[in-house]
Amino acid sequence: MASPTWRSVKVIAGRDSFASAWSAALAGTGYVAMDRARLVTAVQGLVDVLTAALRAEEFEPEPVEQVGVALVELHLTAPEALACSTRLIGEELLRTAGATADPRARDRIPAIQAALAAGFTRAAREWVYREQEVLRRAALDARDRAEAAGRASEARFRAMFADAAIGIGISGTNGVLLEVNARLAAMFGYRPDQLRGATITTLLHADDPHEMRQFDETAAGQRDHYQIERLFRRRDGSPLWTNVTVSLVRDDDGAPQYLVGMVEDITERHQLQEQLRYQANHDPLTGLGNRALFTERLHAAFTAGGTGRIALCYLDLDGFKAINDSLGHVIGDQLLVAVASRLDGLVSADDRLVARMGGDEFLVLVENSTTVDEAVALAEDILRCLSEPVRIGGHRLAVSASIGIVERAVADSTPAEVMRDADVTLHWAKLAGKSRWACYDKERNAKEIARFTLSATMPAALAHGEFYVDYQPLLSLHDGNLFGVEALVRWAHPEFGRLGPDRFIGLAEETGLIVPLGRWVLAEACDQAREWLDRYGPAAPLVSVNLAARQVAEPTLVADVGAILEGAGVPPSHLQLELTESAIMGTAGEPLAALHELAALGVRIAIDDFGTGYSNLAYLRHLPVHSLKIAGSFVEGLRDGAPSSVDTRIVTALVQLAHTLELEVTAEGVETQSQVDLLRQIGCDSAQGWLFAKPGRPEEIERWLGQPLTGLANDE
Repeated sequence: MASPTWRSVKVIAGRDSFASAWSAALAGTGYVAMDRARLVTAVQGLVDVLTAALRAEEFEPEPVEQVGVALVELHLTAPEALACSTRLIGEELLRTAGATADPRARDRIPAIQAALAAGFTRAAREWVYREQEVLRRAALDARDRAEAAGRASEARFRAMFADAAIGIGISGTNGVLLEVNARLAAMFGYRPDQLRGATITTLLHADDPHEMRQFDETAAGQRDHYQIERLFRRRDGSPLWTNVTVSLVRDDDGAPQYLVGMVEDITERHQLQEQLRYQANHDPLTGLGNRALFTERLHAAFTAGGTGRIALCYLDLDGFKAINDSLGHVIGDQLLVAVASRLDGLVSADDRLVARMGGDEFLVLVENSTTVDEAVALAEDILRCLSEPVRIGGHRLAVSASIGIVERAVADSTPAEVMRDADVTLHWAKLAGKSRWACYDKERNAKEIARFTLSATMPAALAHGEFYVDYQPLLSLHDGNLFGVEALVRWAHPEFGRLGPDRFIGLAEETGLIVPLGRWVLAEACDQAREWLDRYGPAAPLVSVNLAARQVAEPTLVADVGAILEGAGVPPSHLQLELTESAIMGTAGEPLAALHELAALGVRIAIDDFGTGYSNLAYLRHLPVHSLKIAGSFVEGLRDGAPSSVDTRIVTALVQLAHTLELEVTAEGVETQSQVDLLRQIGCDSAQGWLFAKPGRPEEIERWLGQPLTGLANDE
């Protein structure tokens, strides 16, 4: 890697080379009032300004505009001076600054060219105006001198008028040309005598607005001069962009007599500015509008206000990365060009814009939208249009897209909100699968924001003690006694109120917070178990705590459980850990070994929601399991108490299976006495459900300790 000193030497050498080339190019555009060495020194300073602007963290156009001003101050006012300067900047500046690999620097080149052109243009106009003022005063002086000195002064004026490097025309107050010089006639492609007698308005281009208010005000004596850009038509019909300064000549009484127009041909400069403006607003690969143009149009739609509506279709190509990575960026770029061409042909209209946002993302803006159905129909048209395979480089490539749709009144939103919602909706479409669209749904978005809010605030909530544990009784179907409780975590959220585990456990598992949260619940439940042991002795219930699959995979699980039990002073036999069927059936290696270690300590292991997964029964024999908890969906089918129902037969089979494996069985979701009677008849060992109690605070559990529940005890 080159040292900082060597890099500096290279940058300086590049600057000197660029300055030398630029000076040579400028010297060829016209007369320079200094020798070559002084010109190179002056240009080196301008190169330093451009290099600093290219490397700046935030681009500021003012210093670059001053470079354009400096060129005019060096009397380099010809359009060729601007043309060669912008060309050299585009070709050499990145290499001079040592920034050829910097994408941000490459994107900044058009902005630097535009700023230099703007500064040059303004300074050139001011220079022309000064020259025109000199000419105007000279014209007035010539008139006065002509009256005093006769033909000698008139000859001098005529010589100056005829030989001027800028176009000059003199008209009456009615707009009819009385005299033109050779330069002005050449601009239009005529001889001077062919323009005399022509009316100014007849020379205007069809695309010019033909607004003559300033001319009329000057001709009426209401102003002495004005400056304007006008589009004229040359003799061959081609456009002639001009910068025109018009001055009023009054007679001895002060009445308007003539109007003198100084005309500068700025066609090349205008074309360059249009080219730079196009480059700044269009994607160089596809030719579609870019992010800048789209943002401008979107803001314009909102600025217009009123009762209008807009629609956005945000597209992302499905599987484009795989094509790009496998077939290469050249094929990927050609595919993007083909997709852009299809979108442009299908969508583009006066009130519609297709833009490439970058990568394989495209945006369609529909102004004056009518309904969501219209936007959906457009999205479906786009999907059909893209579904036709594309042949590129011998490959037949299938293309599809995911589309997010937002359609609404402009009065109800802002550009930032529309873009945010379009991005969210595109995400929904991609989650749903390939080649489909999704419409923005305010309620769904609110739920997802709430979900994100819960995920983001969960760590602080755990630290601030917002979680608490409720307990639901586990009751014996043999004697009706409460022998255990299931610990169920709750969240007392300061904004959303009391939240059950279905609202946040999934988020905790996704974020990994389930490990510290589960550890806290286990510690809280064990502390409560210790309190019950102290108060009720042998009648105290065991506590059953849910264990997530991610907790089982933690290498410190056994140590954590052991430390919590020891810290609370609770015998391992008073703790039961519940795992879902899918979680426990997927354990192997270290997680399975951890379950065996816990069972060896005396901790009970239970399979929760048994029957809802796809258990390997042979594998079940080798798991350190003590109990199965039959899913409430099966127990629900026992509500009518019919022994011959399918659910009854399923539950009977599950109970017999568990007993064959010497496992205890708990039925979840018990809500009726008929379910209790049938479960006891089947031989189920225990039950829990709302028939007995909803999950509640510890004091609710204490009301039943040692007391059989009515109707539950075995009457035999």
